[in-house]
Amino acid sequence: MQHVLQISRKIDYALRAMIYLAGVPAGKVASLQELSAPLRLPREFLAKILKILAGRGLVRSARGAHGGYQLARPARDISFLEVIEAVEGPVQLNVCLDHKDRCDVSANCTMYHVWKDGQERMLEVYRRTSLAELSEPERAAAPVLLGLPGARN
Repeated sequence: MQHVLQISRKIDYALRAMIYLAGVPAGKVASLQELSAPLRLPREFLAKILKILAGRGLVRSARGAHGGYQLARPARDISFLEVIEAVEGPVQLNVCLDHKDRCDVSANCTMYHVWKDGQERMLEVYRRTSLAELSEPERAAAPVLLGLPGARN
């Protein structure tokens, strides 16, 4: 069986929900149902993710009959990396990159700089990609077009 380095469902769902919210007109909110149904995401899991995102200041939630969710800041000011780190914590390709001396061979390791360079390049892509770049209303309503893992292409 082949193992694949991939993002978690939690990150995938958080990004899809945030991209959808980025396409919601200013002043409007999207209910949990309005998010979960078109994105084909499990309601309960999505509710937990949105609670985390709200706690991190990325999403605002309003209760009640006309309640729902909206971005807490403009989509152009929220990066992929910020969403990823909000739901999963810091991104690191290898334990040796956390600088906590978890590797027994770090003094003689020739791979460290390759891992570090790969991580920095990956983080730069995530850091400079804003939700606004992917949130055109017609794209937000159709997860098939997002090209994210889990979307049917």
